[in-house]
Amino acid sequence: MAETTEDKKEPETKRAAHTYPLIRHSDMMDEMKTETMELCVTACEKFSNNNETAAKMIKETMDKKFGASWHAVVGEGYGFEITHEVKNLLYMFFGGNIAIVVWKCS
Repeated sequence: MAETTEDKKEPETKRAAHTYPLIRHSDMMDEMKTETMELCVTACEKFSNNNETAAKMIKETMDKKFGASWHAVVGEGYGFEITHEVKNLLYMFFGGNIAIVVWKCS
């Protein structure tokens, strides 16, 4: 049988924007992970137009809470390869397209 054009419906493509924090990878202890995640969300909401300032806030706060040598990258569309201390890495997404990497190396 011949199919009509009504039978051939194109599947709708929808993009889901995640407004909640999505942890991609972490080897932190649960308490530290929760605190870091909340800090990242706060920084990204406070400085939504300036990723550099958000990363600076995250880095400085982590240095005060958990000792020196923390690093943070906040942005869109980047790749990375890092060396870090064990149990001191968090890689997450926020707001759908903002990626945040926080790690410690001495």
